[in-house]
Amino acid sequence: MARMYKSRKGKSGSSKPFVSEAPEWSNTDAKAVTELIVDLGKAGKSSADIGTILRDQHAVPDVRLVLGKRIGAVLAENDIGGTYPEDMMNLMRQAVGIINHVSSGNRKDLHNQRSLEITEAKIRRLANYYKSEGRLPSDWRYKREELRLMVE
Repeated sequence: MARMYKSRKGKSGSSKPFVSEAPEWSNTDAKAVTELIVDLGKAGKSSADIGTILRDQHAVPDVRLVLGKRIGAVLAENDIGGTYPEDMMNLMRQAVGIINHVSSGNRKDLHNQRSLEITEAKIRRLANYYKSEGRLPSDWRYKREELRLMVE
């Protein structure tokens, strides 16, 4: 797939091999895995961090093979997580970092001003998607002035 903001074609990625069941060496106790996910979610870990911890420390290579659903779905069922989706929150944190950099004496840093515009465009596109999915209110708007309040 081509890159959106670059003049090159992008890097082809590998795809996971098709596997319909968890390997025999893995932890397949669904109740224990769900409890681990809920405990780690309450501790403030992101779903990516939870997946890494489960893989490295608890022998769960793929949660979907054990539970039949994603980590985010388990967290949503137990009302754990923020008001915004995780990918959007990561982009908002990135935008706050770029805004801090540009406003703290680096006003001539044109490359980072451009990257801020690109990041904000990604946030707006994601917001449109999440509004159509019903995960954001329909009157939600991205405002640079209120961004620090949303992230904190």
